[in-house]
Amino acid sequence: MTATPESKTHSKWLDAELKYDSGVYNKHEVVMVRGLGATVWDENGRSYIDCVAGYGVANIGHSHPDVVKAIQEQAGKLMIMPQSVPNDKRAEFLQELVGILPAGLDRVFLCNSGTEAMEAAKKFAITGTGRQRFVSMKRGFSGRSLGALALTWEPKYREPFGDAVDSKNVDFVTYGNVEELRAAVTDQTAAVILEPVQGEGGVRPGTMEFMQEARRITKEKGALLIMDEIQTGFCRTGKMFATEHFGVTPDGMTLAKAMAGGVPIGAFVMTGAVADRMPGGGHGTTFGGNPLSMAAGLAAIRAMKREGMAEQAREKGAYFMDRLRAIDSAKIREVRGMGLMIGVELKEKSAPYITALEHDEGVMALQATPLVVRFLPPITITREQIDQVVDAFERVLNGVNPRAERQAQLAAQAEEKQSE
Repeated sequence: MTATPESKTHSKWLDAELKYDSGVYNKHEVVMVRGLGATVWDENGRSYIDCVAGYGVANIGHSHPDVVKAIQEQAGKLMIMPQSVPNDKRAEFLQELVGILPAGLDRVFLCNSGTEAMEAAKKFAITGTGRQRFVSMKRGFSGRSLGALALTWEPKYREPFGDAVDSKNVDFVTYGNVEELRAAVTDQTAAVILEPVQGEGGVRPGTMEFMQEARRITKEKGALLIMDEIQTGFCRTGKMFATEHFGVTPDGMTLAKAMAGGVPIGAFVMTGAVADRMPGGGHGTTFGGNPLSMAAGLAAIRAMKREGMAEQAREKGAYFMDRLRAIDSAKIREVRGMGLMIGVELKEKSAPYITALEHDEGVMALQATPLVVRFLPPITITREQIDQVVDAFERVLNGVNPRAERQAQLAAQAEEKQSE
């Protein structure tokens, strides 16, 4: 599946991106130009199995034909229309989205990203309750805009911006600790923000007890329970939404990433009681709900339902984790996850192994905390590809470098020819 060229072609595109980019990203030394399903190709034609999927965006696979067709057709009709002006494609999308949401979540604020969805969630929580304090989770990640950043635990994200990040109204509790949560939620708490599975925090699924107690405690205190489904939503964990695993219905959910098959999109979905307390004009967005993203989202959600992607994620995720747990390596501490949201915690830094996977094996993976290798493949990944990923991971853990071996073999063959 993964061709391995013996020499690296100099890239003018990589040079240009490194020259003009802002510098906030640590760039890979590769330029990707094409994707299909769970495979992406670089400019030299080398293929990679993509277990990054745009940070969990490409759940239905790269360039899903239904989404491509929907974008092409809508682009020829109408691409932008503000939400103050009703649009047929937006109305159709909203109807489709509400049809798959947990009961009672039937109002939607449309935007362009997960961070924007979290910003909206904070504002709706404040107007919905008349309160201004929040409870968020240690190891939680809610985004990097100033408002969302206040809810994000990792100090390295917050500290460079000092007091501009208003964390004084946020109480952080240990994820899974019911007693800490009970002590933190008061009659001043607007909302508790929870990820059903902590992604950036190391791929840590919540427990049934913690999720159900969070629902009970927030109801008792008059606070909202807001589930952050930005990474876990849209079949990733084996359900349409990870919240469904716990039998809990929140007051709101933040959504984004996989909702439109690769097109920027976001939403905060909520109950009518929460929506109705936001004053008219209290929040807004220029591009949110544009017809192009609506067409893509409509096609993506229908593909998820038609192709049984929640069930696929459940079955393939179980197979993937079983295979990872079967790896014979003392370097692995734990394999954990839910559906196709998988983390392998190592006993040493994960970065060198992630780099080796990409450079030597043609497998792209993510870090989640310094010790965890995170696998977020498209749900369309095949069992054959899963086997290739696991075999590659085992090789890099064991220090086997097939590219180096191949290069040594070619060098030996060349030397042998010269001596003939």
